[in-house]
Amino acid sequence: MKLNSLTLLIGRRYALSQRHSQLVSFISSVSIVGLVVGVALLILVLSIMNGFDRELRERILGIMPHAALYHRDGIVEYESLADRLRAHPDVDTAIPFVQMEGLLSFRREVAPTRIYGIPTAERESLAVLADSVPEAAWESLAQHPRGVMLGAGLARKLSVGEGEKLTLVVPPGAGEGAPTIEALEVLAVFDTGTELDNNLALMALARASDLTRAPGAASGIRLQVNDLFIAPDLVRQLARELPGGFYTSDWTRTHGNLYQAIHMSKQMVGLLLFLIIAIAAFNLVSTLIMVVVDKQGDIAILRTLGASSGEILGIFMVQGGVIGIVGTALGTLAGIGMSLWVTEFVQWLEQLLNFQFLHSDVYPISYLPSAIHWPDVAQVSVTALVLSLVASLYPAWRATRVQPAEALRFE
Repeated sequence: MKLNSLTLLIGRRYALSQRHSQLVSFISSVSIVGLVVGVALLILVLSIMNGFDRELRERILGIMPHAALYHRDGIVEYESLADRLRAHPDVDTAIPFVQMEGLLSFRREVAPTRIYGIPTAERESLAVLADSVPEAAWESLAQHPRGVMLGAGLARKLSVGEGEKLTLVVPPGAGEGAPTIEALEVLAVFDTGTELDNNLALMALARASDLTRAPGAASGIRLQVNDLFIAPDLVRQLARELPGGFYTSDWTRTHGNLYQAIHMSKQMVGLLLFLIIAIAAFNLVSTLIMVVVDKQGDIAILRTLGASSGEILGIFMVQGGVIGIVGTALGTLAGIGMSLWVTEFVQWLEQLLNFQFLHSDVYPISYLPSAIHWPDVAQVSVTALVLSLVASLYPAWRATRVQPAEALRFE
């Protein structure tokens, strides 16, 4: 292949010029549009998948712990244990908590709930909840002996609002007698936009502990770690360093299936859309073959004027390259633009149609997230360019096989 001013000029004209053959212009435009659509859709879908991944890590796992240490009899000296765990270099936060299952009742509505008791002084470690709940509500939770904060989905199920009173029923432990019944007052309703809103209720640690079979003790210590993926091994290592009776849990047990599903979906959808790009790129084969047939007379004239096979090859490689560059560039810009605005667009569309596409009782979050991952954008763009150049090789080689005498016989 030989590139010079002649091959660059003619190849660029064949790809972009509107003043020559309408057939050449049309099929070049179709090839560019195919690449634009394929590249833009792949970038958009990968960004949405990355958004789900980010929301899982930052929102859902910002509320629920990366890992947790439990004791079968409850943890009485939980403050000293939390201080000991915080000393580990890979542990960001270690906070005691109380966790129990129960039923909330308001008038004729009943809903299962997960009661989560936390030290209100440590609320900043729950960044998502800290942002979703007013400061005054946290202060009331610390002072109110019967205060509770409900997730938005749970409050909707019960048709309850702030300031109203409801009843909590905590089932007895194994071998125990009657259930614990407690009257509570709703201090606030929080909306994190995640599935946790459908069953989570927050109480002050001390008050929640009084409702368990081990009053004054914490159920466990929640850990947030530096690296999400070391949490399972780290918490098991920490448990081995403690006395007997401790057991562990981590995010791979509570939300691991969701994480795997997101990544599998990203890979499968990415593969399907990659095939769309491949099809669009290899449409260049038929496109350039048609151009070669349409331009046989021009090729023959160039050959009689002294153009070499390398220059003819270069002309059609330049045409394929220009189509690939223009299509990939426009597709990349379109994909980035759609990725930046897709969340707001879907929210606007939901308001316009008065219909919610994602519900947190079905999906992990109630909105469509998007997060542009620049290595993914670069990989998609480079792949599209390479496929465009590879697809141009065969038609360009066919152009070099055109015989001038045969091509000019009927001109």
